[in-house]
Amino acid sequence: MDLQIDAQRYIDAVDHWIVDRPRTVIVVFLLVSGVFALGLGGSDTSSGTSQFTEDVPAQEALSDVNANFERVTFEPDTGTTQLIQSETNVLSKPSLLRMLRAQERLRSNPDMQVAATTSAARTVARTLDPSATTLDEQIDAVERATPSEIDAAVAAAAAASPGFAASLSTDFNARSASASATVGTVTHSLSAETGDGAGTSGSSPLTDIQQHAVFIVDSVGGDITVFGSGILSEEFAAVIGDSLALVVPAAVVLILFFLVFAYRDPIDLGLGIVSLAMAILWTFGFMGHAGIAFSQMLIAVPPLLLAVGIDFGIHAINRYREERAQGFGVRDSMRTATDQLLLAFVIVTGTTVIGFAANASSQLGPIRDFGLVAAVGIVFTFCIFGVFLPAAKVSADGLRERVGVPRFGSRPLGSEESLLGTLLPVGVRIARIAPRLFLAVLLVSTAWLGAYGSGVDSRFTQESFLPPEDNPDYLEYFPEALQPRDYTVTETTNFLEERFQTGEEDLTTVYVEGSLTNDGALESMWKAGDGPPDSFVVDGGHARETSIITVIRAYAERDDSFARLVARNDRNANGIPDDDLKTVYDALLDSPARERALDYITDDYTAARVEYAVEADASQAAVTDDTQAVADRFRFEATATGNVVVLKAVSDVIAQSAFISLVFALLGTAAFLVLIYGLLQGRPSLGIVNLVPIAVTVVGIAATMRSLDIPFNVLTGTILSIGIGLGIDYSAHLVHRFAEEYDESADVFDALTRTVRGTGGALTGSMLTTVTGIGVLAIAITPVLGQFGLLTGLSILYSYLASLIVLPPVIVVWARYVDRGDARITGGDASGDAPASG
Repeated sequence: MDLQIDAQRYIDAVDHWIVDRPRTVIVVFLLVSGVFALGLGGSDTSSGTSQFTEDVPAQEALSDVNANFERVTFEPDTGTTQLIQSETNVLSKPSLLRMLRAQERLRSNPDMQVAATTSAARTVARTLDPSATTLDEQIDAVERATPSEIDAAVAAAAAASPGFAASLSTDFNARSASASATVGTVTHSLSAETGDGAGTSGSSPLTDIQQHAVFIVDSVGGDITVFGSGILSEEFAAVIGDSLALVVPAAVVLILFFLVFAYRDPIDLGLGIVSLAMAILWTFGFMGHAGIAFSQMLIAVPPLLLAVGIDFGIHAINRYREERAQGFGVRDSMRTATDQLLLAFVIVTGTTVIGFAANASSQLGPIRDFGLVAAVGIVFTFCIFGVFLPAAKVSADGLRERVGVPRFGSRPLGSEESLLGTLLPVGVRIARIAPRLFLAVLLVSTAWLGAYGSGVDSRFTQESFLPPEDNPDYLEYFPEALQPRDYTVTETTNFLEERFQTGEEDLTTVYVEGSLTNDGALESMWKAGDGPPDSFVVDGGHARETSIITVIRAYAERDDSFARLVARNDRNANGIPDDDLKTVYDALLDSPARERALDYITDDYTAARVEYAVEADASQAAVTDDTQAVADRFRFEATATGNVVVLKAVSDVIAQSAFISLVFALLGTAAFLVLIYGLLQGRPSLGIVNLVPIAVTVVGIAATMRSLDIPFNVLTGTILSIGIGLGIDYSAHLVHRFAEEYDESADVFDALTRTVRGTGGALTGSMLTTVTGIGVLAIAITPVLGQFGLLTGLSILYSYLASLIVLPPVIVVWARYVDRGDARITGGDASGDAPASG
C-alpha cells in the first residue's frame, strides 16, 4: 500500500506539469526533439544476409577457412562477374563469338580491372587452336572455323574436361553441340576488398564495375546478362528504399483514415499525428546517435511504434472525453484521465518493452538491434503520449474555449447508445452464461493449436530478402513515383537454378586439418567423395569436387615434368600421388599453378579445403547433413562449412532464438504483471489473468504460421515475443480499468460492462488503425517484410478479440475462485449453469 501511495504521489507530480504547466512541457519536448533531430542521417544502411551471419559459430569457422585460402571464382564475394548467356544455341558460332567479344571488351577496359576470364567459348576456341591463348586470338580461331569444326571442338572439349559441361545448362548435348545457356566468368583484381561472409552485404566494391559492365556487354548484342555480388548488393539496398516508398504512403493514408474515425476532431487528429511523428523522430534520432545501422528488419520498427502510439493516443483522448461528457472542465478531466491512464501506460510499456527486449537473447546482431531499438522506441512513445499529448490537449482545449472554437466528435467511442457499445460486451455475455464451459473448451482448443503450431518450420535463405521475380499487379494502381523498379536478381537466380545443375551458391565445403604430407593423405581425401550422398552432384560415381587433387591433375596435364613426378609417386595410377607428397606440393607451389594451389592447401601443408557441388534444389538441411556425413569419412579432422551450412546454422539459431525470446518474454511479462498488480492493486493474481489472452494469441499466431507455411526467419522469428509485447496492450488496458471499476462496483458484471464499453471503444479504434497501418507491410517488395506485416496485423487482431471475448470469462472465474467475490457475482453463476439468486 505504501508503494501505491508513492505511485500516486509521482502521478500527481506529473499531473501538475501536464495540467498546470502544459506550455512548459510542450517547449521541453520540442527542445528534446531538436536534439534527436541532429541524429537523423547518422545511421548507415545494412542489408542482405551477411549481416545475420557475423555472430554465428559456423560463419566464424568459414571465416577461418577464408583466412587461409583465396576465394575461388563463381561465388558472390570473390571479385567475380558472371556473364549468363541464353540463346537458342550458345555453342553456335555467332553465340560463341558474342561471349568472347563481351569478355574481350570487358578485359580491354581498364575500369573493369579484369584479372582473368573463363567460359565455354574460350575452351572451344583453345580446342580449335591450342596456340590461341588470348581472347583476340581465340576470337580469330572461332571466326576461321566452320560450323562442323566447332561441333567437333565442342565434343572434344566435353570429353576432355568434365568441368566443361558444368558451365553449360542441363540440356547440353555433346553430340549435337548444343545448349540453351552458359555462364562465363570475369575475375576482377578485388578479392582482397570483398567480404568473406555467407550471403551478401549491403555494399560491394563490385557494384560500380558490374553496373558499368552491363552497358559494355549490351553493346555486343545477344542475350547476355551481367550478374554478381555488386548487382546483388545494389538491389538488396534498393529494395529497402522501394519498400519504404510503398509502405509509408499507404500506411499514412490508412492510418489517417482510421484516426479521423477515432478522433473525429481536427485538433485532436493533429495532436495525435504530431505525437506519432515525434515518436518516430526520437527513435531514428537515437539510432543515429547510437550508430545503429538501418537494416531491413528495422523497417518494422516505425509500424510497431505507430501501433503503440495510436493505442496510447486514442486511450488518452477517449478517457478524457468520458470525463468531459460528464460535465467536468478541461483540467479536471485531464487530471482524472491521466490518474488512471498513466498507471495503465506504465503497465503496457513495461510489458511491451519486456516483449521486445526479449530479442536481446538472440545470437544474431540485427535481431538484438531490433529488440533494442523497438524497446527504446516504446519508452519514447510512453513519454510522448503519456505526458506531451495530454499537455498539448490541455493547452489546445484551453485555447479553444477562450477563442470559442467548437468541439467536433467529442462523444467517446463505445458509448452505451452506440452500435459499437452494444457489440463490445460479447465476452461479458459469455461470462454470464457459461464461463467455466467456455474456458474448458478454450483450454482444449488452445492445447491442440499449440501442438499444431509447434511444427512451424525455420528457414533462412537469401530469397527471403529478394523482391519477387515479377512485381505484383496491384502495384500498377500506385502512382508511378511510388512504383518499384523492375528487379533482375530473382529472375536471374531462378534461371540459374532451372537451367544449371549447380547454381552460384551451390557449393559446400569440407575444411581439413592435419599433416597432409603423410603417405596416402590425398588418396584418403579423394575416397571421401566416393558414393556421395543424394544432395551432391555426381560425376562417374564420385562427388563433383574441386580440391588440391583437381589442381594437381590439371597441372599434370599441362606440364610433362610434373606429370612424371606425380606418376612416380602414384601407386594405383589414378592421377593422385600417394608417396613423397611434400616434394609434389613443393613442385606445385614452385610452378605457375601456385596461386590456384593455394586456393585449396596452405603453404605449410597442414590444412586444405575440398569443395563439393550440390544439387540446386537440395534443401539446406539435406546439404548440411550430407556435408557432415562426408566430413566424417575423412581420416583427418574435418569440418563441414560453406555458405549453405552457414545459412542452415543461422536458420537453427533463428528457431532457437524464437523459442528463447518467447520464454523470456512470457516469464518476464508474467513476473512484471504479478509484481505490478500486487504492489499497485493488492491483487497479484490479476497479472496471471492478464496473460491468458496473450497465451491464446501466441498459440493462434504459431498455428497460423504453420497453416500459411510461413517459417521462422530473421523477422518472423521475433513475432511471438512481439505478439506478447503488442498483445499485452489490449488485455492490460482492460484489466487495469476493470480493477478500478471493480473497486467501485458491487457487481463484477457491471464492472466488466463499464470496462469493455469505456476501454473497449478505444481498443477498437486502436485495433482498426494499427492492424491496417502495420498490415500494409504486406505490400512491401521483400517477402520477409510482407510476412511480418501480415503476422503482426493478425497478432493485434487476435489480441483484441481475445481480450474482449476470452478475458471476461477468465475474470469472472477469477472473481469467484481466487478473489472469493461470490456475493459480487450477481449477474450469473460462475459455473455457468444457471443464473445466481444473488
